[in-house]
Amino acid sequence: MTVGRTRWIVGVDIGGTNLRVGRVPLEGGAPPVAVRRRSTRPASGSGQVLERIVAMIRESVAEAGRDNIAGIGLGAPGPLDPESGVVAETPNLGWRDYPLRDLVAEACGLPATLDNDANCFTYGEWWMGAGRGCRRLVGITLGTGIGGGIVIDGEIQHGASGGAGEVGHMSVDVRGRRCACGSRGCVEAYASGPAIAARAVEAIPAGSDCILASLVDGDLDGVTAEIVSQAAAAGDRYAGEVLRDTAGILATAVANVIHLVNPEAVVIGGGVANAGERLLGPIRREVGRRVFGAHMRVCRILRGELGESAGVIGAAGVFRRAHHGCP
Repeated sequence: MTVGRTRWIVGVDIGGTNLRVGRVPLEGGAPPVAVRRRSTRPASGSGQVLERIVAMIRESVAEAGRDNIAGIGLGAPGPLDPESGVVAETPNLGWRDYPLRDLVAEACGLPATLDNDANCFTYGEWWMGAGRGCRRLVGITLGTGIGGGIVIDGEIQHGASGGAGEVGHMSVDVRGRRCACGSRGCVEAYASGPAIAARAVEAIPAGSDCILASLVDGDLDGVTAEIVSQAAAAGDRYAGEVLRDTAGILATAVANVIHLVNPEAVVIGGGVANAGERLLGPIRREVGRRVFGAHMRVCRILRGELGESAGVIGAAGVFRRAHHGCP
């Protein structure tokens, strides 16, 4: 199949740390091509972030040929309104009442759709990934923030104001850590990538000579969730405790979601999920202790299959469904 014979949708996955852009065939059934990743750099301001997004889309359009592009699917942190294409608020990017969809569509001269990035992840995994064949699917993304999405019978569940599935802002401790959203005790305040890193650093006793510190040459500002996972795998006691606590917190959220939605599967993705079974194994065991047996007998807890492409695929799928009426 050549580019000249294929119509494409440009899928865009906007994260707090990275931007990803790729092309997905309009007819579906194949993985995306030419997925690019660049730093979001939110501190540079909303205008600069928008310019980077538009530049990446234009590069993808130019490669395929403009006549071969059906449109653009955008996935962005929320809460946001898919109908108006406006991002209401993004704590990690600083956007407020931001008409992202129309700004991108106007800059690129192409029709566009906008949905929550975690919804796009979930839709992508339902369409082409670990959730294929599920009637009821919940997706959870673990990255700079924590997001969630719900797909039932091929439809993303948006709720009354577009905010359904916000797993990251479920409270697990009413007097707990302050979250970027302004509340306390949110799952995101404990189990996002930056939160895991911060908790690991806090767990190191003063003057301790531990593996975690040696992995960053003693510069604890360089600790990331990935470094914590590496240290835990190497036997670091403090990193291991943080990872176990993180699994317990996430298991609480997953159990609550299973009791609420009763899905066939919960798919977990994002950079933090790269810890693999060191994280997912304890989550499954703890969820099994918390959830009704009837629910667990029909529900699998899975790692996403699509990796960094999930949000790109899902965003393209949202456009495809909106403009061409097919899943």
